[in-house]
Amino acid sequence: MKVLFFPFLVSLFLLGPSLANQSSSETKGASKSKISKRKIQLVILFDTSNSMDGLLEQAKSRLWEIVNETSGLRHSGEIPVFEIAMYDYGNDGISENSNYVRKQLDFTTDLDMVSKKLFGLRTNGGSEFCGAVIEDALTELSWSQDSRDLKMIFIAGNEGFNQGPVDYKQVCNLAQGQNVLVNTIYCGDRNQGIRDLWKDGATCSSGDYFNINSNAEVVFIPTPYDDLINELSTKINHTYISYGASGSARKSLQMEQDVEALSQAPAVANMRAKAKISSNYSNSSWDLVDAYIADPSIIDEIDSNDLSEELKGKSNKEIEIHVKLKIKERKEIKDQIASLSVKREAFIKAEKAKDQSLKKDDFGTAVTKSIKIRASDQGFEVSE
Repeated sequence: MKVLFFPFLVSLFLLGPSLANQSSSETKGASKSKISKRKIQLVILFDTSNSMDGLLEQAKSRLWEIVNETSGLRHSGEIPVFEIAMYDYGNDGISENSNYVRKQLDFTTDLDMVSKKLFGLRTNGGSEFCGAVIEDALTELSWSQDSRDLKMIFIAGNEGFNQGPVDYKQVCNLAQGQNVLVNTIYCGDRNQGIRDLWKDGATCSSGDYFNINSNAEVVFIPTPYDDLINELSTKINHTYISYGASGSARKSLQMEQDVEALSQAPAVANMRAKAKISSNYSNSSWDLVDAYIADPSIIDEIDSNDLSEELKGKSNKEIEIHVKLKIKERKEIKDQIASLSVKREAFIKAEKAKDQSLKKDDFGTAVTKSIKIRASDQGFEVSE
């Protein structure tokens, strides 16, 4: 132990007092913007009947773009809390007793878990009961009681909106009473969606109606920055220090969702990388770095049995210095990803200006468009 410990002390001495005496303000500088008490609550209801494979592929490709658009919102300069919940419906693998409705996720800020659940969805026949799934979302989830918060449901599908035992108009009244906007995305011809009452399903709760071609592939524009951003995304994972009973599994989940994003396209992995440097991507429940930024006292309070192997046997002071090293390293990588992301987005914007055919609506554009408009109406500051 002495042989290992002496070089560690020497390294601390050589690094100088800048890390050992790093101020709490510098440490918390890893997350500069204050977190607001205001919330944005988003629920996505996916039709997982046989015809909806294209919809799921679009959602997988656009998840991180939706997260990034939402992460750009502010209220009085502060970052709102972003919560997502998810249901699927219209699947023969779901019990008829539950109206073929299944809750995948309660409201959560855990974006890796959202990704895992989305990538785990599978299509399988079924009867699509829109009124039933919306009713479950309204009555089962812990919605904010603050009328100033932005609360939105997005339901996507392609069958009659009035199917099933639950009257969608009564559900609309319930949504209005809770200040929840129900937004509908019909997968097919716009006029057919209107005939199938998808527009009425939105307007009766003051929500937005969209139609998309769910079988269209999402178009991505390659940029010179893609590979480097994805390399940095992998590199930033090494700044996470797992702790607690689920820490190791959660760190593995982080890497697994990187792989899932990359399996869609390098551009999707790029968008996930940008999401990973946002304040909405916080993992304080399993990452000691995020936990320390939120509350430095965790170093004194954590049980030694909950420490990862890299920290076992170290004193609290040694652990704190190690965590601060990771904070510094993470901030440097975040800054690089942020800078490259700006260049990447400028490149894409210029390419789209040259070719208008690259501007196509899909699941992601429908959701982000509605969020930005409604957030502005609700008093949130929307970035361009």
